[in-house]
Amino acid sequence: MNNLHNPTEGVPQLWKTRYGVMNSVPGKCPASRSLAQYGEWIEQELDLLSELVSDDQYVLEFGSEFGAHALWFARAVGDRGQVHVIEPRRMVMQQLCANVALNGLFNVHTHPMWLGRASGATELDALVPGLDNPAERKERVAVRTLDDLGLESLHLLKINYPGELSPVLDGGSATIRRLRPNLYFRMGKQEDAEEEVRRVKDLGYRCWSHLPYLYSKNNQVGNTLNIFPGRVYQNVVATPQEGGVGFERLVEL
Repeated sequence: MNNLHNPTEGVPQLWKTRYGVMNSVPGKCPASRSLAQYGEWIEQELDLLSELVSDDQYVLEFGSEFGAHALWFARAVGDRGQVHVIEPRRMVMQQLCANVALNGLFNVHTHPMWLGRASGATELDALVPGLDNPAERKERVAVRTLDDLGLESLHLLKINYPGELSPVLDGGSATIRRLRPNLYFRMGKQEDAEEEVRRVKDLGYRCWSHLPYLYSKNNQVGNTLNIFPGRVYQNVVATPQEGGVGFERLVEL
């Protein structure tokens, strides 16, 4: 008798998204829900970043969100550019790699680790399909710093985890000062926001507030049902002062 457990109920359906074919680990996270419903994820972030990203550039994204934006970055920087995506959670990393391979993105490099202020290891809540409470299961993951990566070039650093700017800066100050990338990050708690902006300004950057809506009525599949009513992310875009790049339509911080 074959009594092996079937790990899935069926073969997951591939979604035709705005920038390629994708799927995600089943779950309730906003990125997964948006990809399934709209074929895209926070397109307003990419609308803004399209003003900063161009051919042959190097991009680093901390937090993959299944590669939703990495697919666009890969096409924006072209074959001579590079996209580095850091994803700590095992199942999400595996899905990210699948999406990258399905779309033939040879310029995307994936890194299974956490980005922090010092090298070592940490435990994170696991993302396991069917597990209602992720805290019930932990995953031990490696921690590396931005400086550890030894990047030869970096034009954009995008941090998708709210509140993780300061640890990344602590472990990447040499890289930031050497390569002077543009920064785009999700802010942490209200009590941390002032310190985050101050730290970026102290590095010689100008900062602007960016509030992208999670839902766009012009989404890829034309879905008029808004499952994220009124929801925005509190983001900051920052550019080196010496670069002279600004955003007049945004509020400068």
